Amino acid sequence: MAPIHIDESTGSDTTGTGTPDQPYQSLAFALFTHGSSDGFLTRKDSSGTYEEPTQSSLKKAKKTADGLEKKRKKQEELAEQKAKAQGDEQEKREKLLEESKKIVLTEDASLPSAKKAKISQLSDLRSQRVRVFGWVHRLRSQKGIIFVVLRDGTGYLQTVLSGVVSQTYDALTLTLESSIELVGTLQVVPEGKTAPGGHELIVDYWKVVGAAPGADDAFSNRLNEKSDPSIQADLRHLVIRGETASSVLRLRAYLLSAFRDSLVNHHLLEVTPPCLVQTQVEGGATLFSLNYYGQPAYLTQSSQLYLETCLPSLGDVFCVQESFRAENSHTRRHLSEYTHLEAELAFISFDDLMDHIETIICETVDQLLANPVSAGLIQQLNPGFKAPERPFKRMSYFDAIAWLVDHGIKHAAEDAEGNAILDESGQAKMVDHVVGDDIAEAAERQMTDIIGTPVFLHSFPAELKAFYMKKLPAEEGAKTVYTESCDLLMPNVGEIVGGSMRISDMEELLAAYKREGIDSAPYYWFTDQRKYGTCEHGGYGLGVERFLAWLANRYTVRECSLYPRWPGRATP
Repeated sequence: MAPIHIDESTGSDTTGTGTPDQPYQSLAFALFTHGSSDGFLTRKDSSGTYEEPTQSSLKKAKKTADGLEKKRKKQEELAEQKAKAQGDEQEKREKLLEESKKIVLTEDASLPSAKKAKISQLSDLRSQRVRVFGWVHRLRSQKGIIFVVLRDGTGYLQTVLSGVVSQTYDALTLTLESSIELVGTLQVVPEGKTAPGGHELIVDYWKVVGAAPGADDAFSNRLNEKSDPSIQADLRHLVIRGETASSVLRLRAYLLSAFRDSLVNHHLLEVTPPCLVQTQVEGGATLFSLNYYGQPAYLTQSSQLYLETCLPSLGDVFCVQESFRAENSHTRRHLSEYTHLEAELAFISFDDLMDHIETIICETVDQLLANPVSAGLIQQLNPGFKAPERPFKRMSYFDAIAWLVDHGIKHAAEDAEGNAILDESGQAKMVDHVVGDDIAEAAERQMTDIIGTPVFLHSFPAELKAFYMKKLPAEEGAKTVYTESCDLLMPNVGEIVGGSMRISDMEELLAAYKREGIDSAPYYWFTDQRKYGTCEHGGYGLGVERFLAWLANRYTVRECSLYPRWPGRATP
């Protein structure tokens, strides 16, 4: 029989096997493992030689080994007791389930007729018998009583199942996200206790409408707060059942309604432009193209051109429409498809345009804060939110470049092809901003976060903006031509609105087409607005998801869209 080796310095009682290469660390563990006092070789450290243990060390180790054996037997006994208890519990559970199958609930016809209602409508039905439907949002069982928090999309309701209604087979096997029908008496919660709405339902009859799976396929096993972002994206249809996600989407609905109210109050009419188009607005590089009955067509980048055509017949107009940008951008404020709130106004000046944008945003926020429901959602998602103060700060592009330089905010240098220039260490070379630079997202956000209030950046160079934007009169000899354009920046998000005055002169517009290499023929209907009674006019586009990200303090606009789309993601 090969000797058992013990090295007290480098051996291991966890991974050791007793060989010279994998010795044990203690003689006691070797005795406990092999049960014999013969054939052991020990050493104090790896520099020494293996020798037989002394009788005194064997005696001491034997005592420790006996203790280890007693501990092992105790653990075995506990394991057996636990297994038996689990078996008894399982047997008791199975017996209980079999007995529960004999219980058949029927609605008591002698009780007052139950009034069917949504959870949000229950406040006026206290002390009455009601019928509600929804999904099991939370579930807890305690001493034979089952507590269910029901969710129906309009709110949450605490419900109590006790007595026979908690003893049915369906009650004992109820799972999260099952859809159920509950009937009972709505009661105010006892003093000192809290519940959604301040009341709870004491159930006297209920049934399962659609059972959700348990075990490995249970809702909480498929999705939880620690789930990987890619899994959460794949399971977006389940994510939106959560309290935070659903609150964001609910606030979005109130936001759109408030925007519409504000715009209508300022005499703008809502129209619905097409999403399938054959012209570009913001440059051909970001167009999603498709074959439209054998003709080239695109998903719209903006509805602006169509809104302009409505001014002579409908007056000032707006739309809430999806826009599409084929930018391979993965930043937290970019989407490939987003909700675009756009407006066009006639017979205005550039100052009028910025005043209008500021007014609509402030009145919309005020309306949301005046509504107890939407105000509660804002407080839940963004505690301490305060409406922005007016007037908004206004800063020209030229002054913004100087501000960035003064505050040491640099940007990555690029070559003529737009490739990053690297420094000696292989990192992107950072340089100061100069007039003519397009202020990058990171610098823009840094600026806004430092200032801490909404900021209108205005008067951008013409080469940085779209072909249709009206130019400011150029000073004699000036190298840079500026435009009557503006971006509204918000803290934590950056740009949420882009707007400008539009070219009103037909010859100037035709020259703009030519300068940008755009064939004017497909734009005949847009050019005609300058031919048949032109006027000074301007408009803007607001990214609804960006605005919501600011309002609800969300890290990314992906949280602010029902099913967000970004490069590589069009599922589900």
